[in-house]
Amino acid sequence: MPPEPAVAETAAPRTGPGGLEEVAAEPGVAKPDPILVVDGVCRRFGGLVAVDVAHLEVQRGTICALIGPNGAGKTTLFNQLTGFDRPDAGRWTFDGQALERPSAHRSARAGMVRTFQLTKALSKMSVLDNIRLAAPGQRGERVLSGLAPWRWRSEEAAITERAGTLLERFGLAAMAGDYAGTLSGGQRKLLELARALMAEPRLLMLDEPMAGVNPALTQSLLGHITDLRDAGMTVLFVEHDMDVVMGISDWVVCMAEGSVIAEGPPAAVGNNERVVDAYLGTHRSAAAEEGEG
Repeated sequence: MPPEPAVAETAAPRTGPGGLEEVAAEPGVAKPDPILVVDGVCRRFGGLVAVDVAHLEVQRGTICALIGPNGAGKTTLFNQLTGFDRPDAGRWTFDGQALERPSAHRSARAGMVRTFQLTKALSKMSVLDNIRLAAPGQRGERVLSGLAPWRWRSEEAAITERAGTLLERFGLAAMAGDYAGTLSGGQRKLLELARALMAEPRLLMLDEPMAGVNPALTQSLLGHITDLRDAGMTVLFVEHDMDVVMGISDWVVCMAEGSVIAEGPPAAVGNNERVVDAYLGTHRSAAAEEGEG
């Protein structure tokens, strides 16, 4: 059996949907045990405010969906929090540790690991090597240690074994020696998820993990994500497919024009008037009445 992903020692017992059953469905609401707390994060591109998040908390051990229309600022917020872009203002903490304006590698080392809308497989490397390279703290990566292979051979063997286990888990074992560039779009999504887990995250951030994936692989990905949550990992994901959002999320956060306009359990957010307006436009009722007339 493949090993379960690492679970944070501070994970709180689940008494409902991640301990959220008593939390009010309103923007910026405090959570009982947040792993990520965001305050005043703002990012402007010229005169355009791409992100303006006053306060946001992500509850530990839950699946939290980040939704919103195109251009709402979802991916830009991901980029700020994981060090792929720098905010103009704001701060955030991860598991109680301040991560103000970190580099991408610092965020990953802290336990915040992300995937991308467009998969970032290293096409000219094997599928196995794509996963092995994500293992943190490899002694063989250091200049001096690299010249002394007896110091890292046993570690390399353990990393290869763990990578093989992940390949088995995600149904990619038969392709271990193939170039990653030969994989289909859905298989690359699985590879990227496996590689992210190789980095031993405590918060897994997935940017549109279902985009371009066929229905069969979508069900496989959904199963893997819920398994991670059930093992105690926190998952924050951006998604446009509302069936996916409603099906697996414990909590949903909706952004529009860079700001959080609603959050709460999936059913509450799905029926929120501001969320409907953000997706369909504020004049949808008038248009419908005109159509009826």
